[in-house]
Amino acid sequence: MRRDILWRVYLCFLGIVLVCVAVLGKVFYIQQVQGNYWRGMSDSLHQKYVDLSAERGTIYSEDGNMLSTSIPYFNIYIDFAADGLREKNGKRFKENVDSLSGCLAALFKDQSAAAYKKELQQGYRNEDRYYSLHRNLTFDQYKQLRDFPLVRQGRNKSGFITETSSKRLNPFGLLANRTIGLSRSNAQNVGLERTYDSFLKGENGRRLVRYMAAGTYIPVEGYEIDPENGKDILTTIDVNTQDIAENALLEMMQENDCEHGTCIVMEVATGKIRAMANLGKQSDGTYWEDLNYAIRASEPGSTFKLATLLSLLEDQAVTLNDHVNLEGGKWKVGKRTVYDAEKHGQGEYTVQQAFELSSNVGMAKLAMAHYARRPEAFVDHLKKLRLNQITGIDLAGETQPIIKSPRSRSWSATTLPWMAFGYEVLVSPLQTLTLYNAVANHGEMMKPYLVNAVQDAGGIEKENRPVELINKICTDKTLGELRTCLEGVCTSGTAKAVFKNSFYSVAGKTGTALVANGNRGYADHIYQSSFVGYFPANHPKYSCVVVIKNKPFAKKYFGALVAAPVFREIADKLMSLETDNSDNSLYVSSNFLIKKDSSAFYYAGCVPEMKKLLQTLDMPYIDSSAGKEWGKMYPAHDQTVITTKTEESKRVPDVKGMGLRDALFLMESQDIHVLAKGSGKVTRQSIAPGTAIGKNQKLTLELN
Repeated sequence: MRRDILWRVYLCFLGIVLVCVAVLGKVFYIQQVQGNYWRGMSDSLHQKYVDLSAERGTIYSEDGNMLSTSIPYFNIYIDFAADGLREKNGKRFKENVDSLSGCLAALFKDQSAAAYKKELQQGYRNEDRYYSLHRNLTFDQYKQLRDFPLVRQGRNKSGFITETSSKRLNPFGLLANRTIGLSRSNAQNVGLERTYDSFLKGENGRRLVRYMAAGTYIPVEGYEIDPENGKDILTTIDVNTQDIAENALLEMMQENDCEHGTCIVMEVATGKIRAMANLGKQSDGTYWEDLNYAIRASEPGSTFKLATLLSLLEDQAVTLNDHVNLEGGKWKVGKRTVYDAEKHGQGEYTVQQAFELSSNVGMAKLAMAHYARRPEAFVDHLKKLRLNQITGIDLAGETQPIIKSPRSRSWSATTLPWMAFGYEVLVSPLQTLTLYNAVANHGEMMKPYLVNAVQDAGGIEKENRPVELINKICTDKTLGELRTCLEGVCTSGTAKAVFKNSFYSVAGKTGTALVANGNRGYADHIYQSSFVGYFPANHPKYSCVVVIKNKPFAKKYFGALVAAPVFREIADKLMSLETDNSDNSLYVSSNFLIKKDSSAFYYAGCVPEMKKLLQTLDMPYIDSSAGKEWGKMYPAHDQTVITTKTEESKRVPDVKGMGLRDALFLMESQDIHVLAKGSGKVTRQSIAPGTAIGKNQKLTLELN
């Protein structure tokens, strides 16, 4: 029995020894052989790489203004377990916590210094490794924070950690908002932000972070790859032109309670888009750039008649002096009736008059007379004008136009006459403008574009140049006749009243189209008003299109009453900015009398400085200052004259017309104590010039 018991004990002991040897062997194997693998596994559970967002590039206007940029925001965290913060029993923290709390309270003004001190001490006691102090600090706030006690000692000693994020901002707000577009993290970008996203977004960096607790991570120092910032975009947009177009469009839409509208200004010679405004009515009655209506196809109405007339003239089917009976403004085709917007007298009109009066009947009859048996010839002309293709502008979302052909399922006996005056076709305002711009540009059709260049660190990485789409849209003879008709619209046709007494010549076409309202069809009498043209007509510099969709049963809906006034306001202001006198003769209408500018001016100050200014501006002047230091400048007989200002010693000087710097110099050199009110130049002084100066003399200057 004893041997049996001992045998069992020895057997168990041996088993325990073997198990211990196996355990120790496994420990050795894990540590020495598999050590790197398991340490890597441990790190992967507590560390990971996160992306560092690159700073998105800035979008600029052609004149250098920021249209869209990224504004940095900063999130501030504290590592209360940082070695530098806890060394010497937390001496550094204890010495700075009071002053730091006071500075934080003064900067953020959200709680008292005592509350901040309590919050910081609580975090210190808990040894929080990634304590969130404040989020979304502006750059100015961040700059102030960096100079606070403790924070200025650096990250290792203070424990302060900064995370940088950015938000996209359009500094001009509404201005070209839809064209410039939106950059959104949770939705698809639009506008130029979408088209040039690959350039703007840059390359993200990477940072190694360590998992702490509750889903928070702390950056691991020295393990990061800096992001590569995005490239900048230089657009063709001119801020002044965009502002003019936006305000003119907004004013009309508010006045007429319109649904939505668009306005585009293009540079004739190059195809550069100088302005593109898109306004839609919101639920609260305000207007905002919600959709890009400029590139959305719709029935253009009478502005399409230019393509019809071009086809007829190019095929030599008619001349401008041929006659057409307008049937009093009503003509029946099969079971449908063509109506003119305004009634015309019975009898015949020339083709030019029919176009200038925007007669639907006239265009429909001419198209039927010459293309009824071969409608494909008419459609071919439209295709040659690229009206069946998108313009290819550098904006995503341009809708495909629709030009029917005799092979289309929806082609009927009335399709041709209705196409002749802009129905049963769909083209965008931008396509219409591109055609009219070609007429203004001696028949050369230019591709519209919005971006001049992509810049990287100031250097040009990609540059866009003007692109010719069609070398010649028609013969010079046809082109001359088209321009004559477009100018006639503005002098004796439907837009005559709008451009009356204009100091420059205009060529263009009005349009008024009845549009459907969804399932309700045409019952709500919703009209789309449009005007498209170029100016000055004798030397075209800009082309412009205005398209506005009116509310149901609007009292005012004709293109000449709604869209043309917007065009006129834009053109007036742009032409007023043309200040180069040598070119004015090219722009000013021959029947407009230019008068001398009757405004007067008066300046006073340092004569050498006034001369330098006039010489820099290349302005001629008559110098009668006789080499004196102080003088005055004013107009006489349409010329600028500089004469001497005589100043007597111990007498109050005459400083009227001077800037404050010169006025103070003269007054204080005479021991006069000056009190200045306002800014600008001096308009009044409290003591008359020439008065004897008393002891401790005081004087007040009022500036304009």
